[in-house]
Amino acid sequence: MTQEVVRTAIALGSNMGDTQSTLETALTVLAQTPGIVIATKSSWYKTKAIGPPQPDYLNGCAILQVTMTPQQLLTTLLAIEQQFGRVRTEYWGPRTLDLDLLLYNDLILDEPNLQIPHPRMYERAFVLVPLAEIAPNWREPVHGRLIQNLLQELDTSDVHLMEG
Repeated sequence: MTQEVVRTAIALGSNMGDTQSTLETALTVLAQTPGIVIATKSSWYKTKAIGPPQPDYLNGCAILQVTMTPQQLLTTLLAIEQQFGRVRTEYWGPRTLDLDLLLYNDLILDEPNLQIPHPRMYERAFVLVPLAEIAPNWREPVHGRLIQNLLQELDTSDVHLMEG
């Protein structure tokens, strides 16, 4: 663990079971994890699935304050996915819980099992819509652009705010 508190952004998604309950419970588990404080979370958004035919997703983002290295945080996120029954069988297949590490301060990292910023976040409205809700002025380090400006280039017609 690092003593430094680092601002990170994660994406949360689910399209199996009681998706909203799963996502809310995952946030509770994160909040109870030593070294993680949830600074803020977005609203939930219903989005069309990418990949094989499957149910729509519920997606959101959260800003965390962590005292973990990027690898420690990734390990923690993967362990929480497993607690919720995540099984990686089909690429882009349905999942009970998906937790993606999007940003870690202004770090740029390219390792075999972890790329920061998340390499596909730029093309995914279901990530940038909730992220722009809670961190519109976060400047992603690769292109030096604000999240809200990256979002303006995407079609957001399949991302719908969850009512309730």
